[in-house]
Amino acid sequence: MSKKNDNTLVKNASFLMVAALISKIIGMLYKSPLSSTLGSNSYAMFSYAQNIYFILLMIASFSIPQAVSKIMAEKIAFKRYRDAQKVFKCALIYVSLAGGAVALLCYFGAPILVPDSMSGARLPLRMLAPTIFLSGILGVFRGYFQAYRNMMPTSLSQIIEQIFVAVMALAMSRVMISHFSGQSEAVVQSWGAAGATMGTGAGVLSALIFMLLVYQLNRRTINKRIQKDHVSESSSTGDVMRNIILVVMPIVLSAFIYNVNGTINSYMYSGIEGLKGLDDHTIQTMYAEYSFYMTLINIPLTLASTAPTSMIPEVSAHYAMRDMNGAREKIDKATWLSMFISIPCSVGLAVLAGPITRLLFPRTNGVAGELMILGVITIILNGNSNISNGVLQGIGKPNIPMFHAAIALVADVIVMAVLMFVTNLGVYTIVIAMIVYAIVMCILNERAMKQYMGYKNPWRKAYLYPLLASVPMAVTAGGVYYLVYAVVHSNVISLGLGVLAGMAVYFVFYLKVSHPSDAEFAMMPGGRYLKKMAVKFRLV
Repeated sequence: MSKKNDNTLVKNASFLMVAALISKIIGMLYKSPLSSTLGSNSYAMFSYAQNIYFILLMIASFSIPQAVSKIMAEKIAFKRYRDAQKVFKCALIYVSLAGGAVALLCYFGAPILVPDSMSGARLPLRMLAPTIFLSGILGVFRGYFQAYRNMMPTSLSQIIEQIFVAVMALAMSRVMISHFSGQSEAVVQSWGAAGATMGTGAGVLSALIFMLLVYQLNRRTINKRIQKDHVSESSSTGDVMRNIILVVMPIVLSAFIYNVNGTINSYMYSGIEGLKGLDDHTIQTMYAEYSFYMTLINIPLTLASTAPTSMIPEVSAHYAMRDMNGAREKIDKATWLSMFISIPCSVGLAVLAGPITRLLFPRTNGVAGELMILGVITIILNGNSNISNGVLQGIGKPNIPMFHAAIALVADVIVMAVLMFVTNLGVYTIVIAMIVYAIVMCILNERAMKQYMGYKNPWRKAYLYPLLASVPMAVTAGGVYYLVYAVVHSNVISLGLGVLAGMAVYFVFYLKVSHPSDAEFAMMPGGRYLKKMAVKFRLV
């Protein structure tokens, strides 16, 4: 049974990882022509509106898939399918109420939520109000299938969502710019950004329609499970709603505090720079550079977060049955998988930061690449804290990461305020404050996991081995890039060859320093193929 569950964890994480990678690549690719279409100022408005929307979404329902999967997984572990179904229905009621309220706040509160220096972002923010409502319902359906350890619907819906986001954002931004071309530049920029945000709504709606179809196709199986259920406790709707709120609210608040630092930092940056006399055009230009950086760094961050997403229902089920060893084993595997991806990604992005940002965002003035070199450490730190957040939530301690996030946020804001007023670091201050936040979060969560589970991080296997293999990878990737570029003067060709060479060297050196077992090979992306190649070339 343990081996079967291990395969399930790896399979689920793999599905989510592939979907996240495809989605983020689509997101990265469409934002390059989008930034060219909108221009720096309009793109900054679009990014600012998206950041505010992201924060409001966290308040309404951002973490609802994890919360629903956790509660339902505990019921399903004891075959209480009727109780699990009731959780699902009550969760839909909850997100409808919460999402509706926050959507109204988004629409009518836009003048308060967006500062005057970014006033053009108010219209695109209002365009995102209906999307907040729909996102909550989509999240419940994703959490439903995750509770049954089926990540395929979530994975496919993410890809569908991102395709519609990209197509509609590019199309509607052009339509809006063309339609309002006769008006003032500020109006054109605001409506162009608003057109881009319409893509977000189209993506969520398409993903929701897909999840509804999947649910309908599985309706017969769902009903059979419910009919065979003779162990459910048939709790009242009020009790179930109360339980959902008690579990959801700390997770939502934790996610809100955990992610709100970026928006607060952005707000402080634009506000304080304005007070210091910097003009709005320069503020928006530098914020666009920060947006380029965040677009790139979110790819490995999202990939690393797939491990805790697939881990939560696994850990919750083991913990509910008092199987502490099984729970710790799942955490080890999720940590290893997260760092196996996060560490080489962070090192590679640092080495090739300039070429990558120039390739994807030709309008960059170079600051985005410098921010990348400074901020790649957050990939590893956030990968660590995402795991520990998921573990603490999975074992029924959601308040702890919430308090830790609040402490980290205070440290973040203090560092941000001091550096903004005392130094002239400008937009670089945002990244420094984010690093401080992530370090505090990792330290506090690590202590809590040791206290409540007696858990110790697998430092050597999960962190040291990937780091050792990343050093020759970085030398190879950078060396190949600059040597090829000196000959062909093509950023695309040089970057492609450098990345491929770096990946090959990483896997070879990782196999040499770690000597992975068959089980660890099975967990690697493409592990079966890697095992055959390793044996063929006598690497293991």
